[in-house]
Parts: sequence; structure tokens; C-alpha cells
Amino acid sequence: MRFLATADTDVGIAKSTNQDSVLIKHASTDIGEVLMAVICDGMGGLSKGELASATVIRAFSKWFDEELPFELENPDMQIIGSKWSLMLKELNARILEHSQNTGGKSMGTTFSGILFVDNQYVFAHVGDSRIYYIDSSVTQMTTDQTFVAREIRRGTMTLEQAKTDKRRNLLLQCVGASKVVDPQVQWGEVKNGAYMLCSDGFRHEISESEIYESLNPINLMNKDAMHNNAKYLIDLVKSRGEKDNISVILVKAE
Repeated sequence: MRFLATADTDVGIAKSTNQDSVLIKHASTDIGEVLMAVICDGMGGLSKGELASATVIRAFSKWFDEELPFELENPDMQIIGSKWSLMLKELNARILEHSQNTGGKSMGTTFSGILFVDNQYVFAHVGDSRIYYIDSSVTQMTTDQTFVAREIRRGTMTLEQAKTDKRRNLLLQCVGASKVVDPQVQWGEVKNGAYMLCSDGFRHEISESEIYESLNPINLMNKDAMHNNAKYLIDLVKSRGEKDNISVILVKAE
């Protein structure tokens, strides 16, 4: 597989700091192209959310540089997923301890990260950032770990009710602010098309049909087109009054 990847992030119209963190790592290896994409949406007062998201990003960047080469000697995506899950649990404990040691101000971050190793992928996910696969339609790969998503699954709330519910941003777990995190981990075969990672600020004010219109693989011919189409959607989100930070990563696989 060949991969093209771009990342775009915007502080938005209301906040003074951008607590989102994004990461793309891309390498050519003896067994094919390897690409890792991670998006983290930090939360917490002042710079706390920014610190939490950046801490997780740094840990996974270091893992890519120092640990992944050994994994590629005999790559097993299920094993890598288990190691990512353990990393997130350890980061949760470390950030939680740091918060307690510095006055008890809680901070945390969502995590959505995906690793492509030639024609195989694995992802891990905590919170309400998302990973989508886009081909002839837009498919959400991750499961939101939020109060409203849980109520929708239980049948006690409709999708329309969830869109306006005051608790729509209430997370059931996030890295650094939960006593226990249980990451969603999934692996499989890479398909031609586009993979999109985004923070919740990117998706609240636009529809899946608008996402598809701009980001279907036919419209992602090169990196310039990927950036331009992502920027168009970011500006559209801002024009509709989204107050959160806005981040999106695009990966085209072919």
C-alpha cells in the first residue's frame, strides 16, 4: 500500500489555546510503507489539556521511533494493539498521578490512533475523537465513549436528541482523568480509500454528507487537495459557530 497523509488543526473562534495535538509518522521499510496517525483532544483548565494531549503524543512518537522497528521483525497487529492499550493505561496512571501531585487539577485527553503496516492496520481509541473510513460512503470505525452514545446504544435516547443534549460532551473515560481506561482496539486489512481522524470540534456542525462531498477519495488527488478540502470544512465549521478546537488528519491509502 501507498499512503498520503495530511494534518490540519485550528484553535477555533472561542478559545485562546489549542489543546488538540496531532501526529503523523511515516516511514518506508523492508516490508512496505508504515504510517502512524494520532489525534488527541485535551481537556482541563489553563494549559492542562494541552499538557495531557502533548504528553500522550510524545509517548507514541517515541514508541514509533524506538519500539516499532522491533515489532516489524514479525509484525502482529493484535499484539501491537495490546501494547498500545497497555501504554494508554500506563499514561492514564502517570497523568493522573501528576495531577494529584500538582494541586489536584484534573486534566486528560481523548486518544484516537491508527497504525498502518503495508496492508494491515490496528487502531486504539479512548473518548470521543473519531476514526472514519471513507470510500463510497462514510463509515465510523470507532465507538464514542460518551454518555449520549451509551444512551443511544441502550435505546433511551435518539440520535437527534443526542445532538442537542447538554451532556453530549460528557466522556465516560479519557486518558489522565479516569480511574480506569479500557481502550477500544481493532485490527484488520487496509482497503483503498481515505481514513480520517478528527476531534469532536470538527464534526459537530457538519453532516456526514458534507464530509463525503469534500473528502471522498476522488477529491483527494494529492496533499494540496487534501489540505484545501480539510481547510474548507474547518472554515465551514467555524462559520457555523463551533467553539471548540478543530483538528483533522487525512490518510489516503492506495
